[in-house]
Amino acid sequence: MPMIELLFIPGSLRQASSSRATVRALIKRVEDSATCVTADPGLLPHYNADILDDPAVKAFIDQIAHANGLVFVTPEYNYSVPGVLKNAIDWASRPAMKSVFKDKHCFVMSVSGGALGGVRAQGHLKYSLNGMLAKVFACPEIVVPMANDKVENGLLTDERILTFAEEQLRAFMTTLSESVPDIR
Repeated sequence: MPMIELLFIPGSLRQASSSRATVRALIKRVEDSATCVTADPGLLPHYNADILDDPAVKAFIDQIAHANGLVFVTPEYNYSVPGVLKNAIDWASRPAMKSVFKDKHCFVMSVSGGALGGVRAQGHLKYSLNGMLAKVFACPEIVVPMANDKVENGLLTDERILTFAEEQLRAFMTTLSESVPDIR
């Protein structure tokens, strides 16, 4: 029987970022139960509706379409989501109300170098996803405050946060397995 496929979408370009470190740490925890793929939103051009056939855009939209669930790990820049993540969402959000995001199951968490852990960015991201008719997984907010201090050797190391995030992510995966045919 096929495994659940999760597409992880980090909101940062920098390989050493805390959002990418969090993605890598989460994948290590669930890769026994899911096929995990990481998108690279930095490969996409700036959104421009005049561009109709960019191969990077097509590949990103295909990744979203193929995945059973999306896992967003966003940093917070200036009280909101970073431009690179918003750009990626804008590319995949067309046509309006009928995009690849419609009815797509999404899991959201945030990281920040500050004390609030990116909670404002998380709220903005959930709002955008809801506007595209995505199915945002309802769970307690998962935030990683002071994230830069919690990364070692390219991985998030805060065991308390990782355990909590894994519990919520596995609950998300259970929801996926119950709502998608042929996945257990």
